[in-house]
Amino acid sequence: MDFSLLGPIAVTTGSAELSLGPAKRRSVLALLLLQPNTTVPLEQLIDSLWEDEPPEHARTVVQGHVSRLRATLAEGGAEAYGVELTTHGSAYLLRLPEELIDAHRFGELVTLARPEAAPGDAVPLLREALGLWRGPALTGTVTSPPFAAAAHALEERRLTAVEALGRAYGALGEHEQAAAILYSAAVNHPLREGLIAGLMRALFRTGRQSDALEWFHRTRRLLSEELGVDPGERLRGAYEEILRAEAAGRVRKAAGPTGGAGASGAGPAGGSRSATGGGARPAAEEPRPAAAGETGPPAPGAAPAGAANGPGPRAGAAPRLLPRPPARFLGREHQLTALTQVLTDRTTGESPLAVVAGPAGVGKTACAVQWAHVHAGSFPDGQLFADLRGFGEGDEAPPAEILRDFLLALGTPPERVPRSAEAASALFRSLVAERRLLVVLDNARSSAQVRPLLPGGPHCATVVTSRSRLDGLVATDWARPVGLQALGHEEGAALLGAMLGPDRVAEDPAAARELVDLCDGLPLALRAAAAQLTARPRWRLARLAAALHDERRRLALLSAEDAGVAAALRMSVARLSADDARLLSALATTSDGHLNASAAAALAGYDQERTQDGLDRLAEMHLVDEEATDVYTISTLTQLFAREPQGESGESGGSGEAEPGGSGDGGGARG
Repeated sequence: MDFSLLGPIAVTTGSAELSLGPAKRRSVLALLLLQPNTTVPLEQLIDSLWEDEPPEHARTVVQGHVSRLRATLAEGGAEAYGVELTTHGSAYLLRLPEELIDAHRFGELVTLARPEAAPGDAVPLLREALGLWRGPALTGTVTSPPFAAAAHALEERRLTAVEALGRAYGALGEHEQAAAILYSAAVNHPLREGLIAGLMRALFRTGRQSDALEWFHRTRRLLSEELGVDPGERLRGAYEEILRAEAAGRVRKAAGPTGGAGASGAGPAGGSRSATGGGARPAAEEPRPAAAGETGPPAPGAAPAGAANGPGPRAGAAPRLLPRPPARFLGREHQLTALTQVLTDRTTGESPLAVVAGPAGVGKTACAVQWAHVHAGSFPDGQLFADLRGFGEGDEAPPAEILRDFLLALGTPPERVPRSAEAASALFRSLVAERRLLVVLDNARSSAQVRPLLPGGPHCATVVTSRSRLDGLVATDWARPVGLQALGHEEGAALLGAMLGPDRVAEDPAAARELVDLCDGLPLALRAAAAQLTARPRWRLARLAAALHDERRRLALLSAEDAGVAAALRMSVARLSADDARLLSALATTSDGHLNASAAAALAGYDQERTQDGLDRLAEMHLVDEEATDVYTISTLTQLFAREPQGESGESGGSGEAEPGGSGDGGGARG
């Protein structure tokens, strides 16, 4: 989902554009996007929408527009992108990842570019930034002073970026490119002195000194006639530089219309330094950005091919960031085979992507890491691993943090790692485009968190683990889901045997089956039960089974220091909205864990539509399971957790920390 302010106000999902309605509704959205993740008072919206005295029903009009926007965003799949439009008293808040807004991406790219210090990197960054513009900013909004001021501010930022791109081209000796990019902007803004000064220098360095001087005299006349002022320091400085260079006879003639002299890098102040003061080397020594008609500019942050100072990997071994293989890993042959089919498929020409999804404690991380170790040889250029902390105690890992770790592991010098997630993502994709690399992204919360971390190129493969189905990745990135379910009796008993020794399980197979049932077949719970029995070697399996029948103690017994079912479930429930958490608590009161939407609505006191939406979200998070159409089940352990007051769940579940590895089901559920 992309939000556009740099041109007509628009919201797009994939290749489709959402219908936003009339100008005032677009204006409401624009004002919320100009202040993302910030509450915007209703009065501010009213003042911005009506230039004159607002009508008596203005509040109702704004509320209606907000309601329709909320519905439109929901229809476009806003939740999958982390987008939510909420009401806070008499104010509204549009919560979303700011990188979805083109104006935010524009600002990040411009901030990252350093036209004087690193012109080779600045050119692709600034070209990408300016490429986000599709016309005058905020087109389609009402013509009130607040929107005019906002549009003017955005246009000023665009012009600043144009000037910076001109300086970057100049520092690289690409003076024809500089003149072309500055000329059209100067025609539309003839009183912007910094723009005219840059154009004068670019024209002069291509041998067009008469054109350069004509721009000065034309601008001087306009300043005098329209503003009654003389040229400022920047414009005078460019004019005086040209006159001094002419007097000294150091101007080289242009070789032809394509700017042969411009490529020489000669400047009016002498030889090899640019008149902007950037101290650039002659163009012959600098990498040249791709010209129009070529394959395009380098990815943001990446040096052009052959650049000696590019951010490419240092010589050394390929990165091997996988955690150690899961201990006593058993079973999951069907899922491992499915992963192999998805991640080694080269017939599409795309980078394959698999999503391993399932409930907390089912062993998603273990399955993904096991597959990664077995198939590491198929990815000789390295294996990257990151815990996205989507279901951990603290905040989820921001993409920029993960990308920095990846780029450093790939050999990028620290000083060349972009600060913005957008530029870092582009650099990452560029570096791995031709590599055979495996990326494992563990414990993801949302599709939006994953997308910036996906590699480019057909030789890479990515496996993501999550408690959510991540339907957004399936829809937009052709991710293939690989679901994990609870273990059956045989697999569960085999896991207990691997942990405790086969003899101890064989002496009481009925108790082993009972333990599997009491643990809901979750590897995490079975491992915690095995830890209890390992610490008590004289206990028979039946004794622990008898203790687990006490529902008040079961969650506490199925905990082992930092690995516990309650801790894992707590992280899932913490990500729910208040309405969905209340619905889950209501579902926990059912006697056998089976119900339909009507029964759930009666238990929760919600209407049918609200209940159905909540059940769908709980099923997506694997907190309930839709066994058949309108037949939902909730596991016993989830019921026990959801019945308890939130403040007491930590006591019932033992440790309140996530499992090793941060996933809440991978490090502790190796099965």
